[in-house]
Amino acid sequence: MNQQGICTCHPGATVWLTGLPSAGKTTLARALAARLRADGRRVEVLDGDEVREFLSAGLGFSREDRHTNVARIGLVAEVLARNGVTAVVPVIAPFADSREAVRARHAKSATPYLEVHVATPVEVCSVRDVKGLYAKQAAGEISGLTGVDDPYEAPESPDLRIESHQQTVQESAAALHALLTERGLA
Repeated sequence: MNQQGICTCHPGATVWLTGLPSAGKTTLARALAARLRADGRRVEVLDGDEVREFLSAGLGFSREDRHTNVARIGLVAEVLARNGVTAVVPVIAPFADSREAVRARHAKSATPYLEVHVATPVEVCSVRDVKGLYAKQAAGEISGLTGVDDPYEAPESPDLRIESHQQTVQESAAALHALLTERGLA
């Protein structure tokens, strides 16, 4: 606030990064957050694993539980965003209707929401296998792996599609930053 009581803060927004496990969502989220913080922006990364451990503890991986998890994260992101924080959300959110519900919540409060599809092919993700999930699924130790033996509904019309396997993290973050700048959010 300035001396006249006018808010001089930057607008907040939610940047939802959806994609398969090991697609590069969290790496991209952290790179974008660092870039925005360097520009003096207030940023929070709502990492899916951390949120699931604390805010959504006790939820499983059924369609209903996944929807509840996404709705909870969407609520937190929307509250942060409407209060001037850029909420960067690297969360799979495998179902289109769950992501659309989050978008609708943001629209209701006139809070900017960007959906970014980190479109890394499953073959690349399984080689990256950051958490060892693909190996465990292949060995029969787990089931319900998104994009392998559980559905993933890729966005048909995201605000941005990033082919993370065809560019560096810095190039991906720059493309995302350019979108935010174009929309007046960076």
